[in-house]
Amino acid sequence: MKRFPEQKLHIDGAYVAATSGRTFENVNPATGEALCAVHVADAGDVDRAVAAAARGFETWSRMGGAERGRVLMEAARLLRARNDELAEIEVLDTGKPISEARGVDVASGADCVEYYAGLAPSLHGEHFDLGSAFAYTRREPLGVCAGIGAWNYPLQIACWKSGPALACGNAMVFKPSEETPLTAARLAEIYAGAGLPPGVFNVVQGGTETGRALTRHPDVAKVSLTGGVDTGKVVMADAAATVKHVTLELGGKSPLIIFADADLDNAVSAALMANFYTQGEICSNGTRVFVERPIHDAFVERLLPRVEAMKVGDPLDPETTVGSLISREHLDKVMDYIEAGKREGAELVIGGGRAVEGGLGSGNFVMPTVFDRCEDDMTIMKDEIFGPVMGVLTFDGEDEAVARANATEFGLAAGVFTRDLARGHRVVARLQAGTCWINNYNVTPIEMPFGGYKHSGLGRENSLAAIEHYTQRKSVYVELGDVEAPF
Repeated sequence: MKRFPEQKLHIDGAYVAATSGRTFENVNPATGEALCAVHVADAGDVDRAVAAAARGFETWSRMGGAERGRVLMEAARLLRARNDELAEIEVLDTGKPISEARGVDVASGADCVEYYAGLAPSLHGEHFDLGSAFAYTRREPLGVCAGIGAWNYPLQIACWKSGPALACGNAMVFKPSEETPLTAARLAEIYAGAGLPPGVFNVVQGGTETGRALTRHPDVAKVSLTGGVDTGKVVMADAAATVKHVTLELGGKSPLIIFADADLDNAVSAALMANFYTQGEICSNGTRVFVERPIHDAFVERLLPRVEAMKVGDPLDPETTVGSLISREHLDKVMDYIEAGKREGAELVIGGGRAVEGGLGSGNFVMPTVFDRCEDDMTIMKDEIFGPVMGVLTFDGEDEAVARANATEFGLAAGVFTRDLARGHRVVARLQAGTCWINNYNVTPIEMPFGGYKHSGLGRENSLAAIEHYTQRKSVYVELGDVEAPF
């Protein structure tokens, strides 16, 4: 069993012990074994981190964009150089398959940092010719930003938040989920090794208490959260007291609509990716799979053998395609939803139980599960399960599909499969979702904004859109002539 040293806080460019004197055990979700003790930051530790970030901000924000870009570009290079090491740590922390972590998690984080490294030198304001005067705008950083991460993509999320924040000249205090504390501190090491000044990126560890110390801190200018809807509401309320900027990337119960003219094999592939990648623990997953009635039977017939062929197993085995859920508590929650699906009349066609054979019993493994003949008002069709559970529904016609897809408080993502591209564009224009795909699903290139409608959040991550959320505009009027006064 692999074990790590005590995980301290990373403040002002160095590892430091928490003054709280408290720790918690970080557990490998696939085995139930302890990985390490983690220091818990209290309000005093958060004060230290914010103060360090404020000092770092004074240095970093005065550097030119090209200089900031060079530091971030080197950080992206170091991320890629440490890909395999970081991927293994991510697997031990999250329970996801090593094939995913090596191919996506670290690489996507590096892509993000590299993208914003390239943007940093190009940030600029605007000029307005007013005749006898002119005006211009300055795009300025906000100051100290707080990033609060989720446990499904810990390193990627830390990069998604820190990349644009740092490119714009801000400093950041980042709190990873207490379920997955390991890789955020490695990112802090990488930034320091790339030349980031001390204090510009800090990591504090802990749970709700630590997070609220950040969201309520008077010297934090912005909070960016990835998490659940209930947590987002609390963060938004806390931020309101000091009028902080807020970006919220919250939950989803997204629809995947498959029309009868779709390429069926591609649609099945997308449905699998939209439900079982990262064992279903993805906020944008298309867990409500609407299949047009004429192709329903053919869709299910092609789907089931591919689900059956998935390998649930040791996340460090390159052949594993479905790993462990994050915790025993979350396992119990997912199993409760599966039982609710059975109880409410959905047809369980595959899966539905824990995977315990081959030494998996001490972990949190659930067999990939598909329910057919679902109805919109079933619990499994309304609530975000965040596990490997797909629900299949049938529909008749475009208007019905759109109306039922939109009948949810969520609006994070949606997908449409059809060979009729006019229909594809027409349908996504009517869907109440912030991120939509036509003939694909869950593809999130850094160049494309990501975020939701309704209860799925506020603001956007990635792309040029994130620059708007990490800067503020200052307008400057310059008089070239005399000032006239009526008195």
